[in-house]
Amino acid sequence: MDNVRTYRGRLISRERLRREWSQAGLAQGICSVSYLSKIEAGKADASGEIVRALLAKLGLRVDDALEAEAEERAEAAYEALLSGDSEGLRDLMAGAHAEAYRATAAGLDLLMLEAIALREPLKEALILEDCQNGRQRALLAVLQGDHLAAIGHLPCAYTYLEAGIHDYVKGSYAAAVECLQAAYELAARDGSARIMLHAKLYLGNCCCNQLDTAGMEKHYRVAGRLARALGDAASLASIAYNTASGQIETGDYGEAYRYFSQVEDPGKLVLHKLAICCEKTGRIEEAFSALDRAAALAEDSLNASLADCLCDLVRYRLEHADYLERAAYGDLLLSCYEMCAAELPMGYAAFHLPWMIEWYRANRQYRKAYELLADFPFKYPLNEF
Repeated sequence: MDNVRTYRGRLISRERLRREWSQAGLAQGICSVSYLSKIEAGKADASGEIVRALLAKLGLRVDDALEAEAEERAEAAYEALLSGDSEGLRDLMAGAHAEAYRATAAGLDLLMLEAIALREPLKEALILEDCQNGRQRALLAVLQGDHLAAIGHLPCAYTYLEAGIHDYVKGSYAAAVECLQAAYELAARDGSARIMLHAKLYLGNCCCNQLDTAGMEKHYRVAGRLARALGDAASLASIAYNTASGQIETGDYGEAYRYFSQVEDPGKLVLHKLAICCEKTGRIEEAFSALDRAAALAEDSLNASLADCLCDLVRYRLEHADYLERAAYGDLLLSCYEMCAAELPMGYAAFHLPWMIEWYRANRQYRKAYELLADFPFKYPLNEF
């Protein structure tokens, strides 16, 4: 009860200040100003009637039925989150309207669970003192991007998975592998098959981005079994896409072409990879066709404009045999590379490292080539063109 009392006291204080009300104005007709001050500080064990009256005056509802409903929804959401059921979590929170539960004991949990489920920022600023238990502190740390703190507050498969994904996106693969392996082992202990799947997927991704084909195949093999058992077609498609992308990076363009040329309803990034395969295997007309198809797609996605830039880069090489002598190509290449590094996981930037090094070598910018490789987050094994 102390936790609930403290949370509601802070909520009452925050809502009063947001409305620019004095304590006297809020307390009028309900309790004394000194008693309200103690309630806001979490030091008074006020009756439910007084607390409900204060909350009602602030436009916040709470009663036994709402409390029970909020607690049930929060526990179901935690179960979905901590077992890796992101789709189930979204379904639970999409119609939850967490704002309606703010004054309940589970109100803070639901606000943060909603933000995680819908991938939206918190609707209000929170600080650590708002959180009254390890689960709440872990959620806030995840939302703030402090994944090591999240593990400290709640060491479980979910927090290790989030930390591993965070490190993967940055290109910190050694740290990512450590967290992802811990996530897999904890998930296996708990029977959380979805987290096991995602841990193996990202472990495979880490290997793929470092051109560790054997490691990639080992992790993807396990991930594939789990994905098939769970009926997760999206994960199976991701494994196939990443495997073929890795084949491009290792110079196995024929194998990569076999995959990308057979994808049904391909998006811009798939067509971009297909165009590269065609470029490298001498299928020039087919490469132009893939780029034309990509340009005609009206994708409404975060990476659509970046995909267009990447396709323009391939088109430039196809249209200009002397592209390495043209400054415009270098400018376009650098722009694409910087966008990849800023907007996507580092594997996308790594994918374009060979072209960056090719450009710097051709233009005798050896120092820039050295600095690019030296400053890259991980050691990338370049294959000669």
